[in-house]
Amino acid sequence: MKPDKLLSQLGMAMRAGKLVTGDETVLKAVRTGKAHLVVLAGDASDNTKKKFRDKCSTYGIPLTEASDREQLGRAIGKPERVVLAVTDMQFGKMIANHLSPNTEVDPT
Repeated sequence: MKPDKLLSQLGMAMRAGKLVTGDETVLKAVRTGKAHLVVLAGDASDNTKKKFRDKCSTYGIPLTEASDREQLGRAIGKPERVVLAVTDMQFGKMIANHLSPNTEVDPT
């Protein structure tokens, strides 16, 4: 998926109220099974990347890295964001299905 398309779809999910942001909120959504896709900024710290890879793997939530924190925040109308979770199955599928093959998506 082109970065603009991904960011546009994330913005649409945010406007629909189907997106949560922030470490603790996303972790809670993953633990409770409400997250259907987690998007991590490419410039997130290694510790943050490991934490979310491990947590998403444990709970079987797809995870992808995209863009950077500034662009993710701008796409959803907020300041810089490092991690987002799509909480709607249809939005999650729509975004995951349109990711380009060379984009990492862990389907665990």
